Amino acid sequence: MSSTDVVELILQDHRRMEDLFRTMRNVEADRAAALEEFAGLLIAHASAEEEKVYPALRRYKNVDGDDVEHSVHEHHEANEALLALLEVDDTGSQEWDEKLEELVTAVNHHADEEERTLLNDARENVSDERRAELGEAFRAARAQHLEAGCGSVENVRKLVESVKD
Repeated sequence: MSSTDVVELILQDHRRMEDLFRTMRNVEADRAAALEEFAGLLIAHASAEEEKVYPALRRYKNVDGDDVEHSVHEHHEANEALLALLEVDDTGSQEWDEKLEELVTAVNHHADEEERTLLNDARENVSDERRAELGEAFRAARAQHLEAGCGSVENVRKLVESVKD
């Protein structure tokens, strides 16, 4: 039985992203396929957090609203790093490796911070029932984004450009 606790679901995604990073760093692996899965997961995960989880957490006085804002900002940075990697054609090139490391740095920094701040706050201040409700909402939104092909280079480009406007 898989958990519906939103904190657990977010952590599961973070661990999956780490697995995909390991695959993308492996020159013998299918890096393009790993990147494709990663791109969808990152965008769906961040979008679901911003739509369903962050607005709910903001309502708790013991959850720091600045942490929420900071997380949204870090999602944008990760999206920019993802787009830079998606735009590199040759997965065997040095440029690909460099852009991958920039993406790894951005995503790992965010995941680490989010786990230490927002997710710990959620665990301490949000009831099990409410975390389960948020988990269901997060999972549904995430699935919807994945079905819409949210990790495509075109969509990621749109997301990055929408922030610059």
